[in-house]
Amino acid sequence: MAKTWLITGSSRGLGNALANAVLASGDQLVATARDPKALADLVAAGGDRVIALPLDVTDEAAAQTAVAAAVERFGGLDVLVNNAGYGNVEPIEDTSLESFRMQIETNLFGTIIVTKAAIPLFREQGYGHFIQVSSIGGRAGATGRAPYSAAKFGVEGFSEVLATEMGPLGVRVTIVEPGGFRTDFAGASTKISEGNPAYAETVGKTAEMQKKFDGNQPGDPDRAAQAIIKVVSADKPPLRLVLGSDAYARAERVDEARLHEMRAWRATSESTDFSKAEA
Repeated sequence: MAKTWLITGSSRGLGNALANAVLASGDQLVATARDPKALADLVAAGGDRVIALPLDVTDEAAAQTAVAAAVERFGGLDVLVNNAGYGNVEPIEDTSLESFRMQIETNLFGTIIVTKAAIPLFREQGYGHFIQVSSIGGRAGATGRAPYSAAKFGVEGFSEVLATEMGPLGVRVTIVEPGGFRTDFAGASTKISEGNPAYAETVGKTAEMQKKFDGNQPGDPDRAAQAIIKVVSADKPPLRLVLGSDAYARAERVDEARLHEMRAWRATSESTDFSKAEA
């Protein structure tokens, strides 16, 4: 039976690759972007199986309209993919508070806003799947991308709670953590600034790597799309899905180091409890 998907940021990058894969599988799609004209290729490919809508993910009314459109045209919604987002490269010291707010507003509050628009529908249906596109930078802080990592860490915490609240109601949640994929995320979608020379060995190196990385990322967006479709079709989908060999290697390294450090300080951690006699 065909599923209905709503994907934010459908016009390019991973969102566009996933949107095309959804249509190729025979499913129905609510494609969204700030400029719906950029969705013409999807409309041409999917015909009456596609609705193309304007959506700024920070606009609560627009998010509710998109969910309502899925119900009106297709009778419901099976999968919501919170994919829209961006992240610039710049030292924390040089990043304005306005830039922090804008990136967190899009990457974190955008996810919260669109998710909340779909929660009542999923609850009433008794099914649905949230695909929350985070980043490997949402598991391990990304040097030079503090606003982005702060937002993505927030997405992960928010989505963990969402899973505990909605799992018993039949609703699934999967947090996707991509590494480097060959999209324009590291190119036109990113502003790069080395900033203060004091950060040459940290943010400066990140900025230089990012410029060289663009167009040479190991990840294939089309294969990432197929991985997400596989997860949605799974009987027991994971809470987290790391995408890309680079992301997997970093996640494993960071998680093992975190566990090692935690165990090394276990005595200190546990020393803060009341003693058994006091308890």
